[in-house]
Amino acid sequence: MDKKLITLVESGLMIALATILSYIKIFDMPQGGSITAVSMLPIILYATRWGVRNGLLAAMVYGVLQFLLQGGFSISPWSFLLDYLISFGALGLAGFFHGNRNKAVIGAIVGIASRFVVLVISGVLLWAAYAPKGMNPLWYSITYNGTYMLPELVITSIVLYLIYPQFDKIIKHN
Repeated sequence: MDKKLITLVESGLMIALATILSYIKIFDMPQGGSITAVSMLPIILYATRWGVRNGLLAAMVYGVLQFLLQGGFSISPWSFLLDYLISFGALGLAGFFHGNRNKAVIGAIVGIASRFVVLVISGVLLWAAYAPKGMNPLWYSITYNGTYMLPELVITSIVLYLIYPQFDKIIKHN
């Protein structure tokens, strides 16, 4: 089968799986963000299989779908760009790391940490008005976004570490 067709089909499947998993929420933050049932994992697996270019594209499509399907909120085009397109797109950076389980986990850490950095920047630039009076907007953004992103990073990394050998067997047979 044509490699482009395979990457397209896998992208669609992984985006769909990530979207379904995003509806299984363990904890919801009051102003956006949540801890989910490893919803970023399919995107990270896709990126580690097909590389950063395909990973970035799939991750950005996933971000747009999160905005459209999950009732995303945007105060300006900049918040859509930072909170959805770029922050979710950052998950595609996992595509720089492929080849084995440890590299895939490093990719997940890089992708999710990069998403966190973008969200913190957005928090400081666009959402500072939500910081409690007298609280530094940077500190507020770090703590707010860290409340859900750190558990997501830990859970996703552990699950990825555990399932990667099976994923690796599947992709080597194709």
